Amino acid sequence: MPIKLFASDLDGTLLGKPDSTALFYKVWKAIPSEERPLLCYNTGRLVDDTLELIETSDLPEPDFLICGVGTFIYQFRERSLLKAFSEVMEEGWDRHKVSEIVSRLPDAVMQPSRYQHAYKASWYLEGAQKETIEDLEKQFFSAGIPAQVVYSSGRDLDILPPMANKGNALHWLARHLGIGSDELLVAGDSGNDTAMFLIPGSRGIIVENAQPELIEATLHLGCFQADTVCAEGVLEGMVHYGLIRTLPSYDLSGIEHKQLDPELKQLLSGHRHDGISNEELDYLRLAHGKAIEALRKNITPLGFSACSLEDNISRGTDANYLSVWGRDGSIAVMGALKAGDSVFRECSKRTLETLLDHMSLTGQIPSNVRITTGEPDYSGVGGISSIDSGLWLIIAFHEYIRATGEIAFLRERLGQLQKAIDWLSAHDSNNDALIEIPEAGDWTDLFGRSYNVLYDEVLWYRCNVAFGRLLETAGNLDAAGDYLRWSHTIKQQILAKFWPSTAAVAGTAHFSDKQFSLGDTSYLLAQVTPFDFNWRCDVYGNILAFLYNVLDIDRAKIAFRFMWGVGCNEPYPVVNLYPVVGSGDADWRSYYTVNLLNLPDHYHNGGIWPFIGAQWVRFVHRLGLREVAVQELIRVARLNQLGVAVEWEFNEWAHGVTGRPMGKAFQAWSASEFILACTELGIGRK
Repeated sequence: MPIKLFASDLDGTLLGKPDSTALFYKVWKAIPSEERPLLCYNTGRLVDDTLELIETSDLPEPDFLICGVGTFIYQFRERSLLKAFSEVMEEGWDRHKVSEIVSRLPDAVMQPSRYQHAYKASWYLEGAQKETIEDLEKQFFSAGIPAQVVYSSGRDLDILPPMANKGNALHWLARHLGIGSDELLVAGDSGNDTAMFLIPGSRGIIVENAQPELIEATLHLGCFQADTVCAEGVLEGMVHYGLIRTLPSYDLSGIEHKQLDPELKQLLSGHRHDGISNEELDYLRLAHGKAIEALRKNITPLGFSACSLEDNISRGTDANYLSVWGRDGSIAVMGALKAGDSVFRECSKRTLETLLDHMSLTGQIPSNVRITTGEPDYSGVGGISSIDSGLWLIIAFHEYIRATGEIAFLRERLGQLQKAIDWLSAHDSNNDALIEIPEAGDWTDLFGRSYNVLYDEVLWYRCNVAFGRLLETAGNLDAAGDYLRWSHTIKQQILAKFWPSTAAVAGTAHFSDKQFSLGDTSYLLAQVTPFDFNWRCDVYGNILAFLYNVLDIDRAKIAFRFMWGVGCNEPYPVVNLYPVVGSGDADWRSYYTVNLLNLPDHYHNGGIWPFIGAQWVRFVHRLGLREVAVQELIRVARLNQLGVAVEWEFNEWAHGVTGRPMGKAFQAWSASEFILACTELGIGRK
């Protein structure tokens, strides 16, 4: 059935990545008029706000607007409301009584007047539990008030007339236009978009950055789930449903767009915005080829080694580099899958098999497995803990299944994956949805982080989403819904604990919680415990938080402004920590001098990591700063080229001040993450 009406949410769907919004505009206008469906923006914004947004952004002009979470339908060409729909809203609606009931919730804060109107009463209600929303619905029923309760994004509470939601309004509009529900295509990213997807017979696009609440609500519908974010994901879905023939590629000379944040424009005023030269493109293609060569050096019978066995001399405690690591190997898998080579795909599978085959009886994924002996090690130097191997393994396994579609492999290993996530769940020893990490118990294995550590909590969130999606793929929808709901709780806890605000913290007793009311921050904190917190910026943790959908676009911009402003990407992208910990600092540990690794500006204490630099490129690109991302990718390539003995060593890390490469040569994740960044920017070998 041809698509006659396309309805999409705006914020987080068509908006949120300015360059892809501009690309959507170009693609939409290029569809022949006789094939182009009617276009409807279905948004929680009010009419005037939406009209202003269309004027100031790269959105193509629509035919219709559904605004205020389904309370108004606006005819864009005629510049008028559909009065017939407005009359439907009046029946049984009592806004005054609605406000009386919601005002009894102690944590509910009325949203600004620009978000309110006669048929929409809106509050902020941070981190509300499902039981709270259900109790509110019961109160309306008991009071005889026909009303809908719509809760989305872990914050936004909208109370609407019974007919009003995005789905009902869209269904009404389709019938009004004589369009069948099987001729509808919808796209969205959050819980208040769910009703659109529930229209019987409609087809749906769920973008990669969608909230778990939307994924959970649509598990049984067979919607298209994009691999890319925002408008890019929408375009991916349009190809899937045959609305356009091929996925468009970005013009590397740059795309003009209106949406760049004025503050970001000023911040980047000294940065090039003239696209990429042919010489630079050739250089990046060369670098991509060198990354392929470097990663190939890490192929072993057991999977990806941490670094090339032939090009590194192991001595003392660093003999464990010559292993398949739970962390390094899993990260290498995710980049290798983008290389388009069956040899890498086979090695990726062997990596996952090796780690799962050596899982402990209780479900712990080994820290590493020695390639020469096949002996697993479940700890680090001196017997320190290793928590994050299982987190990365589950995330990488999901990416492998998504890329290969090997359902038989998933079903064969699903029991082991369940055991692994059960082991991880046991580290939530106070049932607050976050896991507790022993000191130096993750990738910073000689650095003093402990308890609730940002990096680990972000991975814990992504791990639960990934496992939920694996269960969905395996056909276990009920269990999948459980993990997706739990991941939403984890995300709310991360944002509440790690992003301090000057707003008073309600209902908390921890000393650290009380201190949060003393000031704001511009990034997610590095660590929180019941007794204190660490105000340093874990650059890697904040990058992962945006790439893995913990941070939204607005908070990611704030974090970017801070990290760019203090020079986290100098002299090369990027240091893992800002500021560094010096001797005499309260955070200093005597063991930072072991092997002289964690001196200031070294290793985990503010060293530069090329694999994180590649993720930084993806972070910048996801902000919609494509040209900046390309220039940053060139700088990461220059770093990978430097080498200690020869060029293009893709070293493990570099000094945070001098930028000189250090650590092992031909590090697997330095190469694999560079490949992944190139792929996302559409740059590869000719």
